[in-house]
Formats: sequence, structure tokens, C-alpha cells
Amino acid sequence: MVMDTKQPFEKLVELHGASVLRVCRAVVGPLDAEDVWQETFLSALRAYPELPPDANVEAWLVTIAHRRSLDAVRAARRRAVPVEAVPEGHSRLGNPAPPDDGVWGHVAHLPDKQRRVIAYRYLGDLPFGEIAAIVGGTAAAARRSAADGLRKLRTLVSADLLPEGDHS
Repeated sequence: MVMDTKQPFEKLVELHGASVLRVCRAVVGPLDAEDVWQETFLSALRAYPELPPDANVEAWLVTIAHRRSLDAVRAARRRAVPVEAVPEGHSRLGNPAPPDDGVWGHVAHLPDKQRRVIAYRYLGDLPFGEIAAIVGGTAAAARRSAADGLRKLRTLVSADLLPEGDHS
């Protein structure tokens, strides 16, 4: 019978926790180091029963810390980065269509208030009372702006559907 000479896991954390934390800080920086440190020791805890008794425990822990740190750096690169202003451009997916195509091109040419009321009502699904609070005026005025804008859009879209040269 072989006697297990490994130390309790808690003792490893106590003995090598500081050096593992230094490795984590060096790779991921101070903000994420403690999270990576915890992941390191969770991974080590799972693998510890299989570790040979004569293994260099500190080197083993530092290797795990280094690998977990690299994983954290790679994951951070995949995360979206907040920016102050969204860059101009159109979706390559085609949704929504570029503003000069079809109905969206015509919406862009509506008077400002009609365009905003139509957007809030039909894209934002807001009631006319809330729209009035946003654009100013009454709910009846917002309803009138939407009706006028829709009438204008119907005229413009109908003209697009007519064959070339037949704009009677």
C-alpha cells in the first residue's frame, strides 16, 4: 500500500496563492486577476487528485494560471467594446435596407415631424399620446402628422410602381 504524501488542497492555496495571483496580474492586469486566480484554483482542485505526489506543485499551479490567463485575454478580445459613437454604415445583412432604397428612401424625404411620428408609431409601436410628449403638440396633432406622412408615402411608393414614363 502506497501512502499519499500530498498536502491538503487548502494548504496549496495558502502556500502558492500569492505567486499564482502575481502571474494572473502580469497577464490579465489587476482588474481581472482575482477572477482568473479563482478559475485557476477551481481547475487545480479538479485535477489535484490525479497529480503525482512528487510533482512540482508551484510550477503546476503557475502553468494552470498562465493558461487560464490566456483564456481570459482571448475571451476579452471577443467581447464587444463600448464606443462613444456608432460608426456610420449600412448593415451587410440588408436589414434595415440602406436609406435610399424603396420605402426607407421616401421616409427619409418626409418632413421631420412626419418622419419621426411614423418612426415612433410604426417602428416603436408607441401610442399617439406618448409620441406627442416626445415631438411636442397633442395626440391629435401626432395622429394628423402620421396620416399626412402615410398619405405622402403612398403617393411616392405608387409613383415608383408605375412603369417608366407613365407618371400620370
